[in-house]
Amino acid sequence: MGQSQIELKARLFCLKDRPFLLALIAPAPNIHRKNCFTLGAKDCYFYAMEERFYREQEIARLPDFLPAATYNLAHTLLARAGQCLFVPIRSLQYMAVLDAEEFIFVDSQNKAWVELAWQHFRPQSRSALDERVPFEVVHYAPQAAETMKRLPGEFHKALRVLAERDLPQQDAHVLPLVRPPRPE
Repeated sequence: MGQSQIELKARLFCLKDRPFLLALIAPAPNIHRKNCFTLGAKDCYFYAMEERFYREQEIARLPDFLPAATYNLAHTLLARAGQCLFVPIRSLQYMAVLDAEEFIFVDSQNKAWVELAWQHFRPQSRSALDERVPFEVVHYAPQAAETMKRLPGEFHKALRVLAERDLPQQDAHVLPLVRPPRPE
């Protein structure tokens, strides 16, 4: 069987008393540690790491629909994270890795092997933001069909948990817009 390889380079942000955040970065030869200056946290370091995922031959490709709430939340979190987002789905012992092109899912027992992927999202086909989004489910392992029975619901729950962890730490403020006086 042929296989293809996906290589993700990710940056792990270890913020004091905050959850880890991961974002895609340019290739880095080894792990680096250096100071990271942010307004939100002191003693912040970032680590470059490399994650590799492999795929077997595609077994099946099926059309499906993703609920709007799940699609919108996933892309909101992805926009906050950068180019890549890791979402642990603890109830299934899976990890979802999201980028702009696809969402891949790996089992904790076979960490480097993609079991299934969600690809070719078509949000432009919907006429309102609260409509479901068509996409394709690609199966790379025989158990992928069984996994898909629970995955959409558990994935949405995992996204909500991730969103709740990253709530703003400060209250919102309305800034007054002051016009300068007109010259006479």
